[in-house]
Amino acid sequence: MKVKSILVSQPEPQTENSPYFDLAEKYKLKIDFIPFIHVAGVDVAEVRKQKVNLANHTAVILTSRNAVDHYFRIAEEMRFTVPNDMKYFCTSEAIAYYLQKYVVYRKRKIYFGKSTFGDLAPLFKKHKEEKYLLPTSDSLKPAIPQVLEESKVNYTRAVLYNTVSSDLSNLADVKYDILVFFSPSGIKSLYENFPDFEQGQTLIAGFGTTTHKAIEEAGLTVNIKAPHPKYPSMTMALEDYIKESNKK
Repeated sequence: MKVKSILVSQPEPQTENSPYFDLAEKYKLKIDFIPFIHVAGVDVAEVRKQKVNLANHTAVILTSRNAVDHYFRIAEEMRFTVPNDMKYFCTSEAIAYYLQKYVVYRKRKIYFGKSTFGDLAPLFKKHKEEKYLLPTSDSLKPAIPQVLEESKVNYTRAVLYNTVSSDLSNLADVKYDILVFFSPSGIKSLYENFPDFEQGQTLIAGFGTTTHKAIEEAGLTVNIKAPHPKYPSMTMALEDYIKESNKK
């Protein structure tokens, strides 16, 4: 089957040089970007029920831009002035730079790993005395508490935002050759919107082992997997598949 249309379950890239746009142009594809999930902030009353006191912490662990945004949102709503000497531990340099939206970057104590949460373990060992706050969504990758426990980190988890399924009713009668997923939440949203969904001839692409597992547990087939030693990105995996299928 020749691939002509792809639905990516994420927001449309904001940069003009996205590899998705190159893929669409090169193979004359229709690629639509529709987020299957979105983030909803938890209100202050809910945070207080968790018995979270922002003032009791000397460091914040930030695993995403959402974590950054909702930490500072809750701080503002609780009328808590974040101290200038607060330490920030970020899973990547990109998240660390995103802090510039809220703090003067060069004047703050900001640490970051290369890309995975495990990269922060040596930093936690160097800063054992800190009392860490971990702002998260309602879902948390098991590797995160595992690394924190192994590093003997004194931390408090605060659920500051939830991952919520988007309303996809406008897609009810729309068909795509490939559906692309990046998280188990995307699969959950698919079935919350379309309980009777059947894969049929639709190809499914998944990024990450937890996504692959969620797809298979839903009784679906993962036709295109990423990352892969040969294809570290989803667009590279898609291109490899399309190159072969559109030859026929």
